[in-house]
Amino acid sequence: MKLRDHLLSVVAFPEEDLDQILSSFKENLLKKNTTLAKAGVVCNTLYFMEKGVARSYYYNAEGKDITAWFFNEGNFLTSMESFFHQKQSTYHLELLEDSVIHSISREDLERLFQKFPLMERFGRKLMIKLMGDIMGKLNAIQFQTAKERYLFMINEYPNLYHRVPLGHIASYLGITQETLSRIRAKD
Repeated sequence: MKLRDHLLSVVAFPEEDLDQILSSFKENLLKKNTTLAKAGVVCNTLYFMEKGVARSYYYNAEGKDITAWFFNEGNFLTSMESFFHQKQSTYHLELLEDSVIHSISREDLERLFQKFPLMERFGRKLMIKLMGDIMGKLNAIQFQTAKERYLFMINEYPNLYHRVPLGHIASYLGITQETLSRIRAKD
């Protein structure tokens, strides 16, 4: 999904405002395995995924990498707590495919919020959607079986399991790769 289309799907921006807003984003063609954010560093960039897949992840106490979130086409991505609170990121953010992304700095985004009231409305609606997504995942992790979590993920990301290594999917679901293989074999 194009950034223009995504913005318009949420808020009916006047064309002249939309052109100015879009000119504040930079288009980037990036290779698979590119790191967009690193744990321990403040993330000052918000990205929009036009084409590709990314994940956020962290290392647990045993040094194993754990996928916290996936991002595919039509999604904004950043290390949210770091970006909005200007704290060191807990997460790494990496591209899993060659990607087309649009980026904007925190400073430029704040300028857009001040200049365009409809952009602030867009930001509010985006945050409401993100909170719903976060609550959905939290509820899945806390209250669902491994199979139900897998079905939740398939519903949230219908074509992702063909594009992402199984190890990343298993860690996202909080299960072993063996358990994931058994669940998939029964479908």
